[in-house]
Amino acid sequence: MEFKMKEKGFQTQFEYGKLDISGDEQYGFRPYQLMVSSVAVCSGGVLRKVLAKMRIEVEDITIHTQVIRNKEEADRIESIHMHFIIKGFNLSSEKIEKALRVTEKNCSMVQSVKGSIAITDSFELIV
Repeated sequence: MEFKMKEKGFQTQFEYGKLDISGDEQYGFRPYQLMVSSVAVCSGGVLRKVLAKMRIEVEDITIHTQVIRNKEEADRIESIHMHFIIKGFNLSSEKIEKALRVTEKNCSMVQSVKGSIAITDSFELIV
């Protein structure tokens, strides 16, 4: 990957398109937003695959995140809580809990920040 400096941030080009990154959200995505997005969307994608393998029909998944940052340590991300709202058929809390534990072990982004950012989750089912 290559990141080119712009007046108010950096830009990179991916297959899908350009990505503008800046500490000022008027000029691009903020780095912490990208970090949280990576963890949440990786988890959601892995969860979707795990549920499909478990033959659990899911109509929709929405992920709400809560982030705690430490202003005294460069505003670093200390924790990310993901709340999954799962809509589907024949959903069981026990199976979803099991699927979330498998997801946690298989999400590359969660594993990448393990030990430095606390990752927690919860869920609710809509049937």
